[in-house]
Amino acid sequence: MPALDPTIWILLGVLLVALVGLGVGLTLRARRQRELERRREPELTPTAPAAEDEVAEGELVEEGPGGVLVEEPALEAPEASGTRLARLRRRLANSNNALARALGELLSSDRLDADVWDDFEATLIGSDLGVGPTTELVENLRKDLAIDGVTDPARARGVLHRELVKLADPSLDRTFKVTGSGGLPAVVLVVGVNGTGKTTTVGKLARLLVAEGKTVLLGAADTFRAAAADQLQTWGDRVGVDTIRGTEGADPASVAFEAVNAGVERGVDVVLVDTAGRLHNKANLMDELGKIRRVIERRAPITESLLLLDATTGQNGLVQARVFNEVTDITGIVLSKLDGSAKGGIVVQVQRELGVPVKFIGLGEGADDLAPFTAEGFVDGLLGE
Repeated sequence: MPALDPTIWILLGVLLVALVGLGVGLTLRARRQRELERRREPELTPTAPAAEDEVAEGELVEEGPGGVLVEEPALEAPEASGTRLARLRRRLANSNNALARALGELLSSDRLDADVWDDFEATLIGSDLGVGPTTELVENLRKDLAIDGVTDPARARGVLHRELVKLADPSLDRTFKVTGSGGLPAVVLVVGVNGTGKTTTVGKLARLLVAEGKTVLLGAADTFRAAAADQLQTWGDRVGVDTIRGTEGADPASVAFEAVNAGVERGVDVVLVDTAGRLHNKANLMDELGKIRRVIERRAPITESLLLLDATTGQNGLVQARVFNEVTDITGIVLSKLDGSAKGGIVVQVQRELGVPVKFIGLGEGADDLAPFTAEGFVDGLLGE
């Protein structure tokens, strides 16, 4: 057998060494991999769920996006109506209301001559009080106050207070009818033109009812304005009130019906229905409002139909009120923005025109700046009492 070439022996030796080194390397790599896996095992072991009693009392959590637990916001506690009245009366006294200014100027006059009465009468008419109520008030005041001046300011203020309360008509029934019958919820429909703040007012009414211990459900029947349902739901969420809503552009009457139907099934006390802002001179939109009313009443009677008026619109508000009253049989008026540039006399005139009481007034942008209207409280505010 011939001897192998030495070069072949060298190559075989090198190959053998390489194979041994490769085997050792693989063994060490596998060992390191097993060690790393052992180290990871404690991190992958699921932790036991926390016991219920480890959650702080009153701390509510819910699963948010991505499964992350987030704290549920605490519900707000709306202000009671009693304290609202006193606060809003003070705000009315400090407002730049034309009617309040006219009354203040009369009481501060040293002499009540013909010129003073003429100026007073003109200012009252300019405050949207109307010609009829203005003439009535001036005549009654001139009978009771001496023509040569206010010799007794306290008496003069008392006479003025009495006559103004008479004009505001305390005999009107201002009860907010939110008690249903036959096991059905009360249904409140809120209507008005664009820009008067109906959705905000519905939210504020919900707060007022919650403060009185009522259970409430909101119906977002304004399906034409993209943000209306979201806005209403935000108001409801703040006080724990649910909102029934449809898709954008859905039939408003259908959404209103579903809201009332849900209110019946859930056994709530009151269903508040928000509607789209309608121009009173648009016949098709007004017809649709009539349809909403008819559809709702297939399920439950409407106990209140409130018309929201912007107090700064003056005489135009009266035109709106007349047309809406023909379509929806208004049971009450809500006057917003009665502070600031509002003239105040609209309260008297709208009631005389429609024979419908003002039931609520708004004097600010705050969540609880809406309060039940009373003739005495309104006059107290005007006179700064």
